Amino acid sequence: MKVFCGVDWSERHHDIALVDEHGQLVDKRRISDNLEGFTSLVDMLAAAGDSADAPIPVAIETPRGLLVAALRATGRRVYSINPMAVARYRERYSVSRKKSDHVDAMVLANILRTDAHAHRALPADSELVQAVAVLARAHQDATWRRTRASNELRSLLREYFPGFLDAFAGRKGYLTSPDARAVLAIAATPAEAAKLSRVRITAALRRGGRQRGVDELAAELYEALRRPQLRQLPMVEAAMGCQALALLATLNVECASVDQLTEATSEAFRRHPDHEIVTSFPGLADVTGARVLAEIGDDRTRFADARALKAYAGSAPVTRASGRSISVTHRKVKNDRLAAAGYLWSFVAATHAPPAKQHYQRRRDHGDRHPAALRNLFNRLLGCLHHCLVTGQRYDETAAFGSTAHQVRASRA
Repeated sequence: MKVFCGVDWSERHHDIALVDEHGQLVDKRRISDNLEGFTSLVDMLAAAGDSADAPIPVAIETPRGLLVAALRATGRRVYSINPMAVARYRERYSVSRKKSDHVDAMVLANILRTDAHAHRALPADSELVQAVAVLARAHQDATWRRTRASNELRSLLREYFPGFLDAFAGRKGYLTSPDARAVLAIAATPAEAAKLSRVRITAALRRGGRQRGVDELAAELYEALRRPQLRQLPMVEAAMGCQALALLATLNVECASVDQLTEATSEAFRRHPDHEIVTSFPGLADVTGARVLAEIGDDRTRFADARALKAYAGSAPVTRASGRSISVTHRKVKNDRLAAAGYLWSFVAATHAPPAKQHYQRRRDHGDRHPAALRNLFNRLLGCLHHCLVTGQRYDETAAFGSTAHQVRASRA
């Protein structure tokens, strides 16, 4: 008898339902969110016929958490079902819109009973790539938080201290650079900046970590911060300076987090066997490559072919056809993290790799706008990456872009 398990999870407890191949309830239980609860679940599955040769599959609405990690460690197939899909399935069993934790667990178990083929089990990724995923996603989140903190600080400085923005405009890192943050810490208002001496600016730059060209930069900043500009009222300016220091403290924390996670992510990614293949692609270094590998994983059976991976990343277009109406648009339901990493990947490749640049320009000449052209290039590169990972070979621009790569070589010669 085939048995299927559904888990309706929460922070404090989980509701378990086991159904057989005919949809009849085999067992149900509410377990706690701790080791005793997991032991109770394992005993429950064993009593229903669970074995190492034929483990009972489990459906749950989240791909994360200790319960999911423990279930995956047992070697069984765990299906993460989207909560919106569960809500639609629930309507198949009741039109009154009644809802309970036990009913949701039953719905999840019946999803596996009837439509397991339409859902993807969580991949059997290695422990190392799971660690890379944790670090890469944390680094991506920290980078987004740093950008948000920098934008907030920039918006505030525009209101009362535009001269500071002009002084660091065009410099690497802009407000996130150690130079800008070190100087702003001692000159949060135009009044304070006008009193700075070259010696204090030089000392601030050295505290920020600068070692070369300190005196030249200090002289430039000394002149730039003393230029006349529009000013707020003195008390208002002082209040905004206090607010700027508070935002600067947040920005400093986020910058430190990015630096720390960059080192940890790169170190873990370099230990992975796929590091050499991934970083052989133009536009993929340690950090961006780690983000891509984190979302793809190293379970080669996860995607049936390159088309499945492209759909997962959102780079492949989607066709909507109804009657005489046919439209081809970009995908909105996708892995947002992989899509964001793909945008950076294709942008860098189109900037520094001539064959990729020609492919991008050809799409622009065809009528694509900038995001669509980058998405098309990402689609091409992602298909090549899938092939290289499956076959274990490094990137070859001739195989990836064909005649375009030959034309580039000929023009160089």
